[in-house]
Amino acid sequence: MMARTFVAAALAAGLMSGGVAAKTVQTERIPLNPENAAQAVPLSGEDLPSPEHSENRPAEAVDAAEPQVLYNTAVLPKPVARMHDQLMEAALSGDMERLRMVLESNEMPPTLSFGETGDPIEFLKSSSGDGEGFEIMAILADVLDAGFVHVDAGTPQEMYVWPYFARYPLDNLRPDQKVELFRIITAGDFAAMQEFGAWNFYRVGVGPDGTLHYFVAGD
Repeated sequence: MMARTFVAAALAAGLMSGGVAAKTVQTERIPLNPENAAQAVPLSGEDLPSPEHSENRPAEAVDAAEPQVLYNTAVLPKPVARMHDQLMEAALSGDMERLRMVLESNEMPPTLSFGETGDPIEFLKSSSGDGEGFEIMAILADVLDAGFVHVDAGTPQEMYVWPYFARYPLDNLRPDQKVELFRIITAGDFAAMQEFGAWNFYRVGVGPDGTLHYFVAGD
């Protein structure tokens, strides 16, 4: 998976010469609640990360402030697993209309932006660096392929969130986790996130009933 920069419109504006602007993935400034970055609910022993992600894990117990990172989608509730698989299949197909079918089958329109979007597929295409949506679909596939966390269980905000970096203290990342992170973003992006104090690239949130609540980026 390739890393992608998501420097916003300021960079595009700076590159405007000769009437042509370099396109970058559109992001927005949206509010995050830093307190949520460390909230997650431990699951049962069968939900532990797969061995390939834990063989270098120190033997001591995981810090209680860190959410439990999961990789095995078999532990997901069936409605959540179904939405995950439908989104992944649509993203990997390269067909934006197939993604439209998934979005329109959702119980409610998912949040793609904290402003007006109009037609969701046209919005995603316009947010994609290539203008056709292929970059956005690649990002969606990368995000869904990452580890995830189960947060706010038992509350109206209960959610399964991809990638787990969206709810993980970035200063606590181990070397192997940083490799995971750099499969999605660049080192420059990460430095900006460390300064900001939270993940602000794309993330996906799916409720326990399988409702896609958001696929959104911003800080």
